[in-house]
This record gives sequence, C-alpha cells and structure tokens, in this order.
Amino acid sequence: MSSWFPMLTVLSMFYYICLRRRARLASRGEMINSRRAIESNSRALPMSIEVVQYAKEVLDFSSHYGSENSMSYTMWNLAGPPNVYPSSGDFTQTAVFRTYGNWWHQSSSSSAFKRTSPSFFSLDYVELAFEEPVYPTAIHILETYHPGSVVKILACSANPYSQTPPAEVRWETIWSAEPSRAHSPQARQFTPCIKEIDFPTNLLRLETNSSLLDYYSELDAVELHGVKEKPMLSLKIATIDMSDLDEDEYDDEDGCGIDCLTNQFSSSSLRDWTSNGYFDKLPYELIQLIISHLALPDLCRLAQTCKLLYQHCCDPLQYTYLSLQPYWATLTDASLEYLLPRCTLVQWLNLSWTGNRGFITTSGFSRFAVCIHSTVLRACKYPEARLKTLKSVWL
Repeated sequence: MSSWFPMLTVLSMFYYICLRRRARLASRGEMINSRRAIESNSRALPMSIEVVQYAKEVLDFSSHYGSENSMSYTMWNLAGPPNVYPSSGDFTQTAVFRTYGNWWHQSSSSSAFKRTSPSFFSLDYVELAFEEPVYPTAIHILETYHPGSVVKILACSANPYSQTPPAEVRWETIWSAEPSRAHSPQARQFTPCIKEIDFPTNLLRLETNSSLLDYYSELDAVELHGVKEKPMLSLKIATIDMSDLDEDEYDDEDGCGIDCLTNQFSSSSLRDWTSNGYFDKLPYELIQLIISHLALPDLCRLAQTCKLLYQHCCDPLQYTYLSLQPYWATLTDASLEYLLPRCTLVQWLNLSWTGNRGFITTSGFSRFAVCIHSTVLRACKYPEARLKTLKSVWL
C-alpha cells in the first residue's frame, strides 16, 4: 500500500488539475459566447473595422476669439490630434468662440427676433472635414476648459474633397440638446449618443451655445469613429429619443419647409370660403397679434387653412423682424424669391449662416436685396464673393 500511495496522490492531483482547467475553459467559452451574443444584439451586423480619425481641416466657422494672422484661440486649432487634452486650463492652442454668457443678448446693439424657433439654441458653429467618409458610430469632443457649450452635431452628405459637385446636399442632425452647464470647468471627453444615418459622411458641423457658462469654452480636437460599410439594422429594438426629432424633419415630412414656399403660399390651392366663423368677428389687428407669436414654418402651415388667414400670413407687417438663420440648411434662391412680396416692410433681417455651398447665389441674393428698402443686414454671407460677415449695412 505504501508504494501505491504516492502514485495515487499524483494521479488525484493530475485529475484535479484537469477538472479545474476544463471548468475554466468552459466558463471562458461561455463568457466569450455571451459577450459575442451581446455584441451581435447591440452592434450592427456585419461588423467591420472601425476607423478612427481626427479632423483634417476646418472649413468654416462663425467666429473665433483669435485673429486671422495668429494661431492663438483660433478655430484652426481644431484640426489634427489634441494639443492640450487631457490637461485642463486656459491654453492658446485651443479653439475659442468669441461669445460666452448672456452679455451678448443684454447689449443695446442686440435685437430680438420674434419668429425664432424655440428649439433653436445655436449661437456659433464650426464645420470640420475628415479624411475618409464613414458611417459615424461615435464622436469624441475634447473640451479642455469650461465644457458644455456644444448643443447640436450635424452630418453632411456632401464630400468636401470630391471632384464632382453633389446633386443634393443634405444635412442631418445626429445629436441635439438644450444649453447646459458642466459641473466642473476641468477638461473632459464629451461623447454624446448619436443616431445612425443612412449615408457616409466626412463633414461634421458643431453648433454651440455658451450662454450658461461663466467663461469661454475651449475645444481641443474632435475624434470621429465610424465604419466604411453601411451597417445593417440592429437586432435589438431601439428606443426613440424625442429630442432627436428635429424641427427640420417635421418640415420635410409635412412639406412645410422654407424651400416649399411655392406650394404653401399658392393662393390657387385655397378654397373660397363664404364664412370664416368667429374670425370674422375679431378685429384685424387682434388676429395679427395672435399669429405674430408663430414661428415661420408654423406661419406657412397656417396660410394653408383658409383665405382669411392666408391674407394675414402674407401681411408684410408679419415680416418686419425676420430671422432666417435657423433655416440655413434649406434656404435657397426660390425661398427668397417667394418671400419678396412679404418683405417690403422689413426692418431687421438676419441671414446669418445662410448661402453656404451655393444654396443662395449672388444673383438670387441681389434680387432679394434690391426689393428691400431701409434694411439692416446682420452677419450676411455672400457665397461667391467669399465675404465672411457684413454688419450694419444700409441699402
């Protein structure tokens, strides 16, 4: 018995080691299989290699704190890998917009436009071009000082590096939120939950609002993650975020966008009603006061209801203060053409951010400007003349 005891001990230990190894392999296999099952349910199929790239070039922007002849606090610092992150503080190698806080709205030179959409919060923007078009899966915004200014991210279907001009330029909002304030002024990597789009893009637009911040917000770099192949629908049921439903999407679905004014303001499509109900008993001025609180797309929809409201919606008094900035992505020469009869009494006109990429031509803008008298144009862009801003110019 004594000679067999060491051999039995060795065999028992060997058997125990085999059982432990088998158990570990089994549990590891189950974990890998479960992980693959989770990834297959949450990620797009088939899975392709993810491309990670920083912005190659800054194409356009609304303002920056630095000067054109310097690299300090200019938007050009957003191109390429980060210069400062993960460090925190005030650095000249970052991109800084010109405004912060609410002092801009409280100044005597500011004017309040009545028909600005309540869901439009953007005050500044920057457009970034990337090397390769991808289907975005994630966007990392590296903020180094007083973060929280980004309120909207848009993707464009046009490739800025393509030799052939696109037949249609489409902007789609992939994330938006109300202005917020970060709990700490320290640096952070902001990664919003973006929605999927059905076209590849290498042109992103960041829109910011720094009205709630105590100081300038500094951006260091933007990192785009994406795949080259179009992802299939996810197997799991995706929840719909109501904040992703942008007003422009409603305009496209209902056909009530600014670019559809030809159909909306067509008087031939309206029926000749013999009675307008209680509206006939209301004074003309009271109806004008009621509809003066409507945004421009809502005014277009209301004009299609009856002949009486069509006349009220086309009254030039409704367009004395007109801001077309929220509709920069859809504003064209045709839109200006059909706004001409209603802008004869305009006093303040905001055409900021409009006319980009040939949406408004020089001839189309000239025809619109000639028919408007005593108008102050604030921050208007001439697309072909390459002028950035034109402020306080009397025609």
